[in-house]
Amino acid sequence: MRVGFGYDVHKLVENRRLILCGVEIPFEKGLLGHSDADVAVHAIMDAILGAAALGDIGHLFPDTDPKYKGCNSLLLLDEVCKLLREHCYEIVNIDCTIVAQMPKLAPFIVQMRQNIAKSCNIEISQISVKATTEEKLGFTGAGEGISATAVCLIE
Repeated sequence: MRVGFGYDVHKLVENRRLILCGVEIPFEKGLLGHSDADVAVHAIMDAILGAAALGDIGHLFPDTDPKYKGCNSLLLLDEVCKLLREHCYEIVNIDCTIVAQMPKLAPFIVQMRQNIAKSCNIEISQISVKATTEEKLGFTGAGEGISATAVCLIE
């Protein structure tokens, strides 16, 4: 068994859609990034890659490559999981925490878990997605951005 940890952060800006775990969240701002800036999926991918010692998403999907411009991060997660299986590993479970002062994410958690499970070709029971605030402290608490952490166990 191996464990990987992932972390990502993106700035909130106007005129962008807010996508988290493949779910479009109604909000007046979205995350800035080269792809769809799905901060949670990015943290999950890095956790998976870290567990298998296969690099990171910046190495596999560089933000300098125009083919990833606006890309759906769930498609990138599909590729990461395919790479993981090519190296004879399987996901045991994934635990992700999204840190955002606003918007409230509880109504979207089940769909987020379903999206991740589908992309990873695993059961929803193997996926945990949680959301928390930072009590108005730091850049996430001030509503300047959203961060996410993830842990993945593989065997």
